[in-house]
Amino acid sequence: MKQLLFILIFAGLTGFKPASDRHISGTIYDDKNQAFPGVQVTITGTKQGTQTDAKGHYAIDVPAGKSNLTFSFIGFESQTIKIGKSNTLDVHLKASNQTLREVVITGYGIQHRKEITGAVAIVSAPQTDQKYSAPVAGVIAGKNARHYNKSVQMNQIQIMPSPVTDNESYKGINENGFKTVESEPLSTFSVDVDAASYSNVRRFINNGQLPPADAVRIEEMINYFHYNLTGPTNNEPVAIHTELSTAPWNGNHRLLRIGLKAKTIPNDKLPASNLVFLIDVSGSMYEPNKLPLVQSSLKMLVNQLRPQDRVAIVVYAGAAGVVLPATSGDKKTTINNAIDNLQAGGSTAGGAGIKLAYKIALENFMKGGNNRVMLATDGDFNVGASSDDDMEKLIEKERESGISLSVLGFGMGNYKDSKMETLADKGNGNYAYIDNITEARKTLISEFGGTLFTIAKDVKLQVEFNPGKVQAYRLLGYENRALNKEDFNNDKKDAGDMGSGHTVTAFYEIVPAGVKDDYSGSVDPLKYQKPKPVPYTSSSDEMLTIKFRYKQPTSSVSKMSHTEVYDKPVALNSTSTDFRFAAAVAEFGMLLRDSQFKQHSTYDQAIKMARAAKGDDSEGYRAEFIKLAENARLLSPSNKVLAVEE
Repeated sequence: MKQLLFILIFAGLTGFKPASDRHISGTIYDDKNQAFPGVQVTITGTKQGTQTDAKGHYAIDVPAGKSNLTFSFIGFESQTIKIGKSNTLDVHLKASNQTLREVVITGYGIQHRKEITGAVAIVSAPQTDQKYSAPVAGVIAGKNARHYNKSVQMNQIQIMPSPVTDNESYKGINENGFKTVESEPLSTFSVDVDAASYSNVRRFINNGQLPPADAVRIEEMINYFHYNLTGPTNNEPVAIHTELSTAPWNGNHRLLRIGLKAKTIPNDKLPASNLVFLIDVSGSMYEPNKLPLVQSSLKMLVNQLRPQDRVAIVVYAGAAGVVLPATSGDKKTTINNAIDNLQAGGSTAGGAGIKLAYKIALENFMKGGNNRVMLATDGDFNVGASSDDDMEKLIEKERESGISLSVLGFGMGNYKDSKMETLADKGNGNYAYIDNITEARKTLISEFGGTLFTIAKDVKLQVEFNPGKVQAYRLLGYENRALNKEDFNNDKKDAGDMGSGHTVTAFYEIVPAGVKDDYSGSVDPLKYQKPKPVPYTSSSDEMLTIKFRYKQPTSSVSKMSHTEVYDKPVALNSTSTDFRFAAAVAEFGMLLRDSQFKQHSTYDQAIKMARAAKGDDSEGYRAEFIKLAENARLLSPSNKVLAVEE
């Protein structure tokens, strides 16, 4: 009886309420009272956490028994704050010069100076079998470290390995160089609407690391952002726009922007969807920023579905299996429960999973609808077909069924960007890297139509330059999308697709005719044949002609349109804010790649131009970019703070 009375009294004191999570949210500000994106927010004493979004906002569920949150960002003082009675917690972080002085970049990781004996010298890593190389820090032990002599011998230096990206893989990029119009008057490439590179680069920088050069795809950096272009008229699927000015990094060169804008279809007018979620549940996905983030992301997408849409779920680990047959989009509880019940463990039979997902998609094929497999993975396949070449052959075969493949990448450390880029490119789909729930919202809600619904397929551009006006040119980015000139008219040649409302920007850097330049190059005269003179007129104002080719989503025959660009550049400060902001992103990308064509590019110049061209930044993505560029400037080799100057 006494025991029962004790239980009742205890229950009364607790109000019969079981312990539960608290949902804490707020905004982080820097020392200038500006919203601070990319700040790490963790539940003190755990690995559970999140990041602030583009507007500095965060939200996190804190389990019972935990009462502190820790806020941290490189170069700022970390703060651990006790949660009060309110569920809103705003924080101001203060810059810390001491913290910056004590941080040394080691490979792509961070090490604090107190953990290192002696001074630091920056050296170049020896060539390895990795697909990229990185600057690393060496450590010199000794009592006279403070009086370190910069003419140090290599055998005094201990190379510190990268703890973060040893198992990450990126497809090598042979950067586009300048081509002379006399020898190559045509430039041909496939459009690319992917933006995975930008969010992946953001992940590196927000973790206090510069990304490997091959992780920086300049076209994806540029096309991460929304640009205010006018949509097409006369029932055409895509409109084309151009803008010509001076290249910010070389006043003697021109910079041409080609902008494409796809027709926007309201969500309620979009065709029905036959979706198969293909989810990696292998052991490598057993981390907070992998499978749990996948689950949260896909549930956001489920909330957008309509009764006419259908979803099936296929998973793979050591083997592949169906966990949910095709289910109507209005049965959200059923779909979400299936997603919530997923757990990670085992090896990774990605090839088997892809085959099964395409099989399920084909069984539920919707004629005239959006038939798509959505793969969520870190790309670490290790059972069955797993190499990049194996994946390419598999996807090229499966795409003939008329089913597209979209790839959502998650995680870090063993991230296989090269494999996922290949899958999306060959699968007539798109590729996004999801580093936080804000990026998931952008990809799967804000850009829902563009991510899932194709407006124009096999979109190609071909530019013909007038040698009377142009001496040489260079396409910025799109290295993995280059086409042969004869591919432009070949309707069997696969190219990129554009979704509802998508915008695409491409830049050409142009060396005008008559300008003395180091980039045009020269070759010796031919011995066995004389070059035929190319007839042209320098009196024409036409600088170039752009030809644009595409197919309607259900057609196998392409259509073509063209437009001319005249040699009438406008002053840089008179261009649109979109032109200048996109140019700033391009300049930033060249600096991250340490491009041999960066010329007079600087972080200061890119940041200044981006600030002036921020425009109507309603969602805060451009402000986030500016902060990102400022942090990259701190991490760049020319700005590393070394202990030897103490």
